[in-house]
Amino acid sequence: MDNLGDIRLFVEAAQAGSLSAAGRKLGLTPAAASARLTKLETGLRARLFERTTRQLRLTDEGRLYLNCCRQALQALDDAEAALQAGQNVVRGKVRISATSDFGRNLLMHWLDAFNAQYPEVTFALTLSDSLQNLLQDDIDLAIRFGVPPDSSLVAKPLAPNRRVLCASPDYIVKHGEPKDPSDLARFNCIVLGTASGPINEWRFTRGDEVQHYTVPLDTARETNDGAIAREWALRGYGIVVKSMWDVEADLRSDGLRVLLPDWRYPDAPLHALYHRNRFMAPRVRVLLDFLSERFAQVSGELEALLGFPAPPPARKTIRQQGI
Repeated sequence: MDNLGDIRLFVEAAQAGSLSAAGRKLGLTPAAASARLTKLETGLRARLFERTTRQLRLTDEGRLYLNCCRQALQALDDAEAALQAGQNVVRGKVRISATSDFGRNLLMHWLDAFNAQYPEVTFALTLSDSLQNLLQDDIDLAIRFGVPPDSSLVAKPLAPNRRVLCASPDYIVKHGEPKDPSDLARFNCIVLGTASGPINEWRFTRGDEVQHYTVPLDTARETNDGAIAREWALRGYGIVVKSMWDVEADLRSDGLRVLLPDWRYPDAPLHALYHRNRFMAPRVRVLLDFLSERFAQVSGELEALLGFPAPPPARKTIRQQGI
């Protein structure tokens, strides 16, 4: 236990890739952080990092030690959380990961409302459209469209998520509206890129009818950031497929309008993802309940705004990556 602070510094440095950044997070000067790491390595009689002026790289011994240190620190954190649970204390930091648009446009405001009820809870919010490294990242709760194919994560359904084709009123005035999915070839389109490639194969259904449209990448605007895709649509650069949650404020303010409302793009319901084998602290459990209530309330309002009938409840978890 004498080395606990040094071990936390080591784990933070490995995660950040920077000893000075880890030191700042723990309130240490660069000199103090370097001295503590040297002390830890001396006690272990092993070099944990290869250090240069530009990078910090784990040695083989460092990788082995990091694995064990993470498990030990997690066990201590879980023990503290279990004690808090026994005292029904809702306080501490919740580390959340969310997609960029949803995090900026809705989640930030909902966290403010949560803090009004639980002022002793603080947040570390990471915004990313990627599904990668949820297990490796120090995340208590991730909110994603669809579910990653990782059985070690629990996926709790939060809300239905209609994805809509939309464009700005200015774009519609200048270029008109598509009357049918096959008509999209006459319009500029915005494509979201993912780790597995660009999502430019758009599929639409209307009753028993199915139509596919492949957006030509040589003429499309592409980005791997959902917030940029939305901003491009707002600026009138073309048509985009977005989650109704990402463009909720834009639809209410008429910044964007839904196109082809009779045609349905595949849904990707919202899920809360969390570690299967990690103790859920009271602050995380209470926040999850709070978000579930908010989603239930706003979901009905948004479906009504879109003029769509509420979708039937899903019979099984949908395992797909969404926009």
